[in-house]
Amino acid sequence: MSLNVSMVELQTTAPPVCASQDAPAWYAIRTRSRHEKRVAALLREKRITTFLPLVKEVHRWSDRRKLIEQPLFRGYVFVHIRNTAERTLSVLRTPGVAGFVGVQGTATPIPDQEIYNIRTLLSGNLPFSVFPFLHAGQRVRIRGGCLHGVEGRLVEVNSNRSVVVSVELIRKSVVIRVSGFDLEII
Repeated sequence: MSLNVSMVELQTTAPPVCASQDAPAWYAIRTRSRHEKRVAALLREKRITTFLPLVKEVHRWSDRRKLIEQPLFRGYVFVHIRNTAERTLSVLRTPGVAGFVGVQGTATPIPDQEIYNIRTLLSGNLPFSVFPFLHAGQRVRIRGGCLHGVEGRLVEVNSNRSVVVSVELIRKSVVIRVSGFDLEII
């Protein structure tokens, strides 16, 4: 299945290296059902950097078809904040936010590389599909082309080589065919 993609707050740059614990980090927040876009907009109004990957899907009704933007990972929005009581409380008090993803309600940071991987994959305008999260498989890095530096797990589906790119904390993944790309084992 091929999906058209757009994103909220897209900046495709190499992931920064965090020098201290006070540096901002990416966190996943759970949202109420079908509130992802509204939550992202409300957080942006609070000057909080968000990342909400959206895919365009054709929905069909008995009388018409319509192109609709849907969240790639339903029920989640990513925020880039310093993990301070003031900032986390600001996020939690946003209407539609159910809480941070983490252990016992504590916000767990997402590695910058995972957000970078998803952003790079989506900005490449290549066909991909959502894929179940994998627990096993060999980690690889794509070399060359528009996906250079993207890391994931190599899988073969019907003799097609694909790389699964995951956000481990929320246990969500996407898969992209990598025929013609050079891969290196990590």
